[in-house]
Amino acid sequence: MEKNSILIVDDEAMNITALSQMLKNDYTIYVEKDGQGCIDTAAALKPDLILLDVLMPAMSGFEVIEVLKKDPETRHIPVIFVTGLNNAQDEQTGFVLGAADYVSKPFSSAVVKLRVRNQMQIITQTRLISSLSKTDPLTGIFNRRYFYSELEREWNRAMRQQTPLSILMFDVDKFHIYNETYGHLQGDIVLKEVSLIIKDSLFRAIDVLARWDGERFAILLPDTVQPGANIVAEKIRSTIEKHVFLTDHHLEAKVPTHVTVSVGTHTVIPKPNEDYSAKNFITSVDQALTYAKSTGRNKVSSFSEVQVDLL
Repeated sequence: MEKNSILIVDDEAMNITALSQMLKNDYTIYVEKDGQGCIDTAAALKPDLILLDVLMPAMSGFEVIEVLKKDPETRHIPVIFVTGLNNAQDEQTGFVLGAADYVSKPFSSAVVKLRVRNQMQIITQTRLISSLSKTDPLTGIFNRRYFYSELEREWNRAMRQQTPLSILMFDVDKFHIYNETYGHLQGDIVLKEVSLIIKDSLFRAIDVLARWDGERFAILLPDTVQPGANIVAEKIRSTIEKHVFLTDHHLEAKVPTHVTVSVGTHTVIPKPNEDYSAKNFITSVDQALTYAKSTGRNKVSSFSEVQVDLL
C-alpha cells in the first residue's frame, strides 16, 4: 500500500531531521529549507500534507500559505504550522490564512504523530466522499455530473489552445429486450462488462469515460481529430459485438449471450466568438447516436453524416 506523503519545510536542519525521524516509518517524506522551495515542491509533487515553519528568512510561513491557497493546484493541501510562537494572535492569523492545525516547538513526538494522523484521516474521508460523488455506483466509472465538469474544463482548454475535442456516445442496442429476456441482474452484469471493455480500450489518462444514464456511456477525447475518434469508436463497437456475456438464466448451464452498441461521434475546435457551446456539443453527438440507431444500429455514425443527410 502506497504511503501518504508529507512535505517538511524548515530553515533549521535540526528541526527537519527531528520531524523526519518521527514520521519516516509511516509516511513518504519530502523536505525543503525555504518558502519558495515549499511552493515549487508542493506544485510539483502534490504532497498529502505540509508541515510548515512559520519563521523563515525571505518568506515567512504566513506568506507561503497565502501563495499555496491562491493556486488551484495546491490550495487543497492541508498545512500544519510548526512554530515556537505561542501567542493567540499568531495562531488566529494562521487559521484565518487556511492552516489546518499547529504544532509547537519543542516537538513532542506523540503530539506530532497524533496531529498528522488526524489530518491524514480527514484527507482519506474527504477523498472517499469526493470519489463517491463523481462515480457511478454500478460500474465504478465516472458519472454524468463529473463528465460535465470535465467537459467544461476541456472545452475551455481546447478553446484557448485551438485544439480538437472529440466526444463519443454509446448506447446498448435494444437493452430493454435483453433485460426482459434475462432479467435486470443479468442486465447489470452486462453494463459492468461493457464499461470494462470501453475502459480497457482507452490508453490515455486524459480520456474521460462516464456512464451517461441507463445503458448509455460517453467518452471525452481531448486533442483527438474526427478520424481518430471514429477509430476508437469502431474498435469498441467491434469488441463488444464479439464479446460473450455468460448468464445463469438457465440453471442447468451458463448461456452465452451477445449485445451490440450504437455509437455517435463528433469533433469540434471550439471558437471563442462562436455561438456554439459545450451544451450544443452534447446535443450534436446525441443526434449522431440517434442517427446510428435509426439507420440500422450496431454502427458508428458521426455528426457530419447527420448534417449531410439533412441536405
